Amino acid sequence: MCGIISYKGQQPAPKIILAGLKKLEYRGYDSWGIAVKDQEINLLKKIGKVGEIEAKDLDFKSQGDQIAIGHSRWATTGKVTEANAHPHLSNNKKIALVQNGIVENYLTLKKELQAKGYIFNSETDTEVIVNLIQEYNRKNDFVQAVRKAFNRLTGRNAIVAIHQDNNLIVGARLGSPLIVGIGDNEYFLASDIPAFLNYTRRVNYLDDGELVVIDQSPRFFSLKTGQEILKRLIEIDWQADQAEKGDYRHFMIKEIMEQKETIRRAVEQDEKAILKIARDIKNAFGTFLVGAGTAGKVCFTGDYFFSKIAGEHTNFVPASEFINYSHFLTPKSLMVVVSQSGETADVLEAMEIAKAKGVKIISLVNVQGSSIMRQSDYSLLIKAGPEQAVASTKATTAQMSILALLAYAINDQLARGKTNLVALAGKVNDMLNPRYEDHIRQLAEKIHKHESMYIIGRGVNYPMALECAIKLQEVSYIHAEGFAGGELKHGPIALIGEGTPLITLVANDENRESILSNAQEVKSRGGYIIGVSPFPSDVFDYWIKVPEVGPLSPIVNIIPVQILAYHLGVLKGNDPDKPRNLAKSVTVK
Repeated sequence: MCGIISYKGQQPAPKIILAGLKKLEYRGYDSWGIAVKDQEINLLKKIGKVGEIEAKDLDFKSQGDQIAIGHSRWATTGKVTEANAHPHLSNNKKIALVQNGIVENYLTLKKELQAKGYIFNSETDTEVIVNLIQEYNRKNDFVQAVRKAFNRLTGRNAIVAIHQDNNLIVGARLGSPLIVGIGDNEYFLASDIPAFLNYTRRVNYLDDGELVVIDQSPRFFSLKTGQEILKRLIEIDWQADQAEKGDYRHFMIKEIMEQKETIRRAVEQDEKAILKIARDIKNAFGTFLVGAGTAGKVCFTGDYFFSKIAGEHTNFVPASEFINYSHFLTPKSLMVVVSQSGETADVLEAMEIAKAKGVKIISLVNVQGSSIMRQSDYSLLIKAGPEQAVASTKATTAQMSILALLAYAINDQLARGKTNLVALAGKVNDMLNPRYEDHIRQLAEKIHKHESMYIIGRGVNYPMALECAIKLQEVSYIHAEGFAGGELKHGPIALIGEGTPLITLVANDENRESILSNAQEVKSRGGYIIGVSPFPSDVFDYWIKVPEVGPLSPIVNIIPVQILAYHLGVLKGNDPDKPRNLAKSVTVK
């Protein structure tokens, strides 16, 4: 879950790398570093956030160098220290390398290299890779040394390396993303598109088991055979300004407010594609909805949508648990996976398990050409645009909107579903105004000193109670837990004390009276009841109004809690875009 950016071209490379790293801080921000090729490899590494660094702070002999690599780190192997920051140099100081992933056999390789006299200056698995390349470079050219070294690694990894004695950038991937950006006489190699979106929208994707050599132009090779591979050039439809904060203080609040448009964009899908997927779900002998983290809660919500709207039985399984359901799979099964990044490691591994059983895979992703998209039999883009904040907001509601649209299509009500969702988008547009945000900010001021809070929901809002807890945990660092309303009296109500905040997610459905009764039970024990509801109630101590949207209520009910989490985080002095210990794209297990 680290950020990689490299550059070869005519512009000052260090400045471009620095700008790219700032765009990638959502992938890692424990430490950062840049290596620039000059007469020797010049290296700069620091602990902390690269966003606080300006180009004038770069301590390089020359800022006109044309080849450089950079890295923003989310620590996996080794503590957060300057020595452990990337890039790492080989013992002979001629090779610099950055990595995203985990080398599972690095201790074995390290002992092998130590026996040959190699010295290690960090705790990382990355330093093992760069020295392994040096060792193979003794008898092989640089490209073959990288290929041979990478083939020795086990685990999901992506690497980029440069060598003092040539003008190449060499990258390789297995399980972690790498994308080539092709500009005008300049080339980029990065872990995510926003790193170079200001310069080009033309890309080549590396697939698993591939190596790229950037010289006069990119050339691609099989890691296994060394044979050259032809790649298709793809034009990305994102715009550079979508990855900028604009007048907003943080990306998170910007992306929350963008849900005025992103929900509507999400449902603007090819109707033939929606109907095809709906038929596949109808005809499948067992449909599994699979995602991780927030996308997992979206899948759980989708499970309710398919049941309530379409009368269709599906199975939600967290991606990391999917292996335990593999014995149910047959070639007649169907897998629907959801991922914002399209690179989620747990999801990709679940897909591998399904593919081995001949299962057809459909995916909902936000990144065109991502690994999950390319490995699916069929894929829909959620069209949310770049999501920079670690805590997912606009992608969440876009994903739910598409799953709801599919549920309507299964029930032969696609036109009605699209009409309902477009109307919902209009209501969200009316809801997201400065007065509404200020109303929620005032609530944050009332409750921000509490150490714990709870969220309850029933029916379609039970999964959103769990997602609300994730948002509050990620951004405010407040202990938050979500429960099905009916489960309160089976244990969790013991946690309620005087003034304990309880967020109650309400819909105008068959669960309305039951969830209000659950809230009353908590209020009777001193709890402070926050109602997220289309109507007021005497039970509520604080009411946040949401639109009446029928069975689509989870899509609107999550939005005020996203805003609440944001303002709680700000009040506590946290960076809502970069929560501690977390990264945006979870590409390691």
